[in-house]
Amino acid sequence: MSLDVSPELLAEAERGDIREQDFVDTVRTSLPYAYDLIASLAADLRTGTAEFTDNQTPPPSEKERGQLLRALASDAIRGSLERHFGVKLAFQNCHRVAAFRPEAGDGETYARFTSVRAQVLNQSPEFRDC
Repeated sequence: MSLDVSPELLAEAERGDIREQDFVDTVRTSLPYAYDLIASLAADLRTGTAEFTDNQTPPPSEKERGQLLRALASDAIRGSLERHFGVKLAFQNCHRVAAFRPEAGDGETYARFTSVRAQVLNQSPEFRDC
C-alpha cells in the first residue's frame, strides 16, 4: 500500500472531495523520505537562482527508494506535491528527482532533462534492478 490513510480521511473521501492539504499531510506521514527530499529540493530552488535542483544521491535503503518510486509514480501524489511546493517535478531513474520552477515546464532545460537522450545518458548497470 502506498499511503497510510486514516479512517477519518477515508470516510471524508467516501462522502466526496477531500482537502488537498489533508492528502498532502497523508503523503508526508506515509512517505516521509520522498516528501522530505522534494521539500528539500523545493527549498533549494526557492533560495537559489538555478533553473532546477536535483538529487543524485541514492536513497539509504530500498524502503526509501520504494517511497520515492511510489510518490512519483502516482499522478495524484506527484501533482499534489508539485502544487504544495510550487514546483514542476521531473524523474529520471530510481532516485534522480529534479524540481523546476513551474514555468520551466515549457522550457529548454526541462525538455533536455526529460528527453530520451538524457534518460539514456543517465543509465548505469547499478540502476538495473532499482
